Amino acid sequence: MSKDERLRWGLSAGGVGLILLFISLSNATLGSFHLRIFNLCGIYIILALSLNLVNGFTGLFSLGHAGFMALGAYVSALLTMGPAQKEMNFFMTPIVPFLAKVELPFIPALIIAGLVAALAGFLIGTPVLRLRDDYLAIATLGFSEIIRVVLTNLQSVTNGALGLKGLPKYSTTYMVWFIAILSVVFMAALVNSSFGRACKAVRDNEIAAQAMGIHVARIKIESFVISSFMAGVGGALLGHLMNTIDPKMFTFNLTYNIVLIVVLGGNGSITGSFISAIVVTVSMEMLRFLDGPLNLVFVQTQGLPGLRMVVFSILLLLVVIFRQQGLMGKKEFSWDFLLKRREGAGHA
Repeated sequence: MSKDERLRWGLSAGGVGLILLFISLSNATLGSFHLRIFNLCGIYIILALSLNLVNGFTGLFSLGHAGFMALGAYVSALLTMGPAQKEMNFFMTPIVPFLAKVELPFIPALIIAGLVAALAGFLIGTPVLRLRDDYLAIATLGFSEIIRVVLTNLQSVTNGALGLKGLPKYSTTYMVWFIAILSVVFMAALVNSSFGRACKAVRDNEIAAQAMGIHVARIKIESFVISSFMAGVGGALLGHLMNTIDPKMFTFNLTYNIVLIVVLGGNGSITGSFISAIVVTVSMEMLRFLDGPLNLVFVQTQGLPGLRMVVFSILLLLVVIFRQQGLMGKKEFSWDFLLKRREGAGHA
């Protein structure tokens, strides 16, 4: 191992140590509200990376993420809630008997939630991924709405529009950020593997990729299934963080938030998704005052709900018009800039 490689490993280990220390200090010092926002940042990192795999690295345009999140959230909730809690929730329509007594630990339930979302991704992706561009976006958005409507009307399984309340609070700081960091490592390994290079080839030119022997349809489906799995896990974590879920949580607005993070960070950039997820999540809470009454110098309002989303919509338009590559483009964080400065200082 060369000296530069040893230095890179040392810097990476130090960076990971600082991140873990920051997570530990945040968990110990932040209040309940700020800690929830902090954990929400970790969940949005997972969701942004999952969507970036499809939209950024494979070149597809999917708008069905909220549907896969809903499946993951409901499956995990139904598997982890105790019989007594289920009985309290299903007071109008009794729950189906085979789910009434089921209670699993969180980790197996989380994996099953991801697998159910992945299965849905496979069943949806097999016919839909033959479409392209706007048609694919409309089709995936339609399937997301179908999933939400089914969850609303399947009262004996999902409790319908009433949703599920009193979910166990398994989405602790360490659990959320462990999975977030694991997702970053997994995505970094995936995009640098032969599969990741195949995804990028499909994104850049499908015809050329097929001419080079890449099975384009299989790559698209596999990418979509992996993304759906991660979305299911993210949805499960979100449900156990909020302690309650209902179909209204998983509308297109949720998908829009994730698309916003991916576009602002940069399609095809893991680093961009990581940074943008934190910035957008924190900014959404900081700008919440815009939804309430405003007393400006020349303008006074009684409250305009949704005004903060107008700000983000304008920001998205500006990015699309003036900087389509987003914050990072397709670039990733690297220690090379430090090594180059070190070499330059050494030569000086």
